[in-house]
Amino acid sequence: MPPPSKTDDTGIEALIELMARLPGLGPRSARRAVLVLLKKRGQLMAPLAQALAKVALTAKDCRVCGNISTSEVCAICADPARAIGEICVVEDVADLWAMERGQVFRGRYHVLGGTLSALDAIGPDELGIPRLVARVAEDGISEVILALNATVDGQTTAHYIADALAGTGAQITTLAQGVPIGGELDYLDDGTIGAALRARRRI
Repeated sequence: MPPPSKTDDTGIEALIELMARLPGLGPRSARRAVLVLLKKRGQLMAPLAQALAKVALTAKDCRVCGNISTSEVCAICADPARAIGEICVVEDVADLWAMERGQVFRGRYHVLGGTLSALDAIGPDELGIPRLVARVAEDGISEVILALNATVDGQTTAHYIADALAGTGAQITTLAQGVPIGGELDYLDDGTIGAALRARRRI
């Protein structure tokens, strides 16, 4: 006899297990979410399934900045209204989205996809740092904002990038007040991100 927490349908149980892998959702939360989807199959589950299938087929990394998009160049890079002289360097797409929520920065981005880590064999090439240096030089970028998480790895990466960009002539700045030591951008509120961006300082 199966445990009480299990359903009798392996398909539903598989969905619950998949949902439980998402950040912020444990087994109990995933089970509640699936129950809501099942009760509202027409309004929620069917459209969600269609959206997931479409994004699974079309999502790709922007070839310019590394943002996730459904086209070769993301909407931010393709927007002529964005300032072309500023690049904000972030660790992950989640950090880019966090910056965009604040609606303070109107330049462009460069997504590293992580931080330097000798233990994990993640070096400059894996993070596309040479591509960033070339982009700054070729596009005549005047300022590079290093919006990396205030962790040891984040700050090590920031200093490495600052050294790599030293010969480009671009001003290198980093987020200042508002970002606590050990904090991550994706968990900060919009006001804190905005204050940190406005108070950035030269590195």
